[in-house]
Amino acid sequence: MIVFDLIIIVFLFFLFALSHSWLASLKVKKNLVEKLGNRIALYRLFYNLSSLLLFAFFFLVSPRPDVNIYDLHYPYDIITFALQVLSFFGLIWSVSQTDLKEFAGISQVKRFMDGKYRTEDLDEKQVFRKSGAFRFVRHPVYLFSILFLGLRPSMDLFYFIMFICIVIYFYIGSVYEERKLIEIFGDEYREYQKRVPRLIPFAKSGRT
Repeated sequence: MIVFDLIIIVFLFFLFALSHSWLASLKVKKNLVEKLGNRIALYRLFYNLSSLLLFAFFFLVSPRPDVNIYDLHYPYDIITFALQVLSFFGLIWSVSQTDLKEFAGISQVKRFMDGKYRTEDLDEKQVFRKSGAFRFVRHPVYLFSILFLGLRPSMDLFYFIMFICIVIYFYIGSVYEERKLIEIFGDEYREYQKRVPRLIPFAKSGRT
């Protein structure tokens, strides 16, 4: 029944990814602005909380096939763990260059309470970042998240399938995210795409 378990895991992740992407779309946000006005400021906080709850639910109800993919032994387990720690610091480095309060939705609520929220921001202020970690890849948070999740001394089948799904979702999500950034920043972002690779440092840059 392992195949059936894998189908369920992928299907549940697909449901999460579909809902997560749909709720993040510009079309949904623009429709909400028409209905909610500046109360769209509360949407980012709702989006993050609902996404966490939905992912936690799917994660908990997913089947867990009792299959181990690998279990590294010394010294490879130590090396892999050390690389995972380094990737964690890389994740902190890249996240530190973003506005965490804006990402979480806290800044939006504060601006709304102060009567300073602009509906044209939709649910967050979009900032074009191209310094720090963003000099090397266009999506450093995705890159270091992938490395941190993938560099494990041991791996079971459930975690492996979830990891593959997350990697695919990050890549697809980066494509849609960049479409929104092009819509906002235009040729400036297109030039950035030509200079900086998407996810793999020093790879050939471009939109794909």
